[in-house]
Amino acid sequence: MVWELVLWFIAFVAVISLIGFSAYQLICLSDLEYDYINPYDSSSRINAVVTPEFIVQGILCILFLLTWHWFPFLIMAPVTYYHIKLLVTTAVMLLINEDEWNLESGMF
Repeated sequence: MVWELVLWFIAFVAVISLIGFSAYQLICLSDLEYDYINPYDSSSRINAVVTPEFIVQGILCILFLLTWHWFPFLIMAPVTYYHIKLLVTTAVMLLINEDEWNLESGMF
């Protein structure tokens, strides 16, 4: 009984951290939209958060699997598989291409 309380507390902290990672990425993108930071700084800030976000989500999925909480595990399994696939193919980084950035209009 105590282990379930610990698991749900860890899950709560993990979900709050995932929400925080997403909010940070949205703030970086809104700063980019309003030209507070340049695209290179924005992409480096977002890239720094992507891998820890994937790791936290994967650990949470593994915890649900090991404790036999099947419903949360089955909800998180497809997203975890997709994140692992992205990490293996190294397609997770946000890249800024100089050719696509139009300095006159500030649009992509």
